Amino acid sequence: MNDNIVVETRNLTKVFGDGGEVRALDGVNLIVRQGELLSVMGPSGSGKSTLLHLIGALDRPTEGQILIRGQDLATVKNLDRFRNEEVGFVFQLHNLIPTLNAVENVEIPLYEQPLSEKKRRQKAAKLLELVGLGDRLDHLPSQLSGGQRQKVAIARALVNDPAIVLADEPTGNLDSQSGQDVMTLLQELNERQGSTIIVVTHDPAVARTTKRIITLHDGRVARAVPLESPYLEDLRELKDSPLGKSLLEGEIPSELEGLGLEQVKPLLKGILEKV
Repeated sequence: MNDNIVVETRNLTKVFGDGGEVRALDGVNLIVRQGELLSVMGPSGSGKSTLLHLIGALDRPTEGQILIRGQDLATVKNLDRFRNEEVGFVFQLHNLIPTLNAVENVEIPLYEQPLSEKKRRQKAAKLLELVGLGDRLDHLPSQLSGGQRQKVAIARALVNDPAIVLADEPTGNLDSQSGQDVMTLLQELNERQGSTIIVVTHDPAVARTTKRIITLHDGRVARAVPLESPYLEDLRELKDSPLGKSLLEGEIPSELEGLGLEQVKPLLKGILEKV
């Protein structure tokens, strides 16, 4: 095994339903290396959240393997302990306990560790300082903004030094500025701490803050590319769009006739074929 591989899926398949079955994932092969910050995109129903849930041991695959740091999840006997020690979760809803303050919420995963109350508090406080909330340790969730609550959730996800952080639509319930702040924080944690992070998102702007984009379609990996340039990503999105597919077939949609696209159609087709 390559020591740099944190997550590997082999022919990962998940089927829901008994009669009219739905293949949420269909033979997904994926490798995530130590220190990667990558995003998973795709239309609704493409299998994004299912993939995250399987990697996080929240569900079991119908077929295939999931290896975390070389360990096959099928061989793990205590999945609760595994999740607590190896995986940090950040969901669209922060899932903070409303009656606990920020530092108490971050402490929760540490109760499974042989740490004193003082050590737990110190470690939780250090993580909150890392995410910029050192002055909000005693604040209840109701006393924090949406972005601050999500930062508490990120600190909680990191407190056990997990192998990987899984973030499912972490900006979905936030305004644009708060969402940008959360993604900036994840970038900084990835660069400074070397945290391995997978972000599921439907937002291209969020995906562009990561270093690699995995695109799912009908439960399969349709595209997996490093993010070399936002402009290249714009072209790749155009290529995958209905307009891009028409251009690649040498056609111009009737609604766009008269706009001069006929004159540049060969040029556009050539560009899209290269990306």
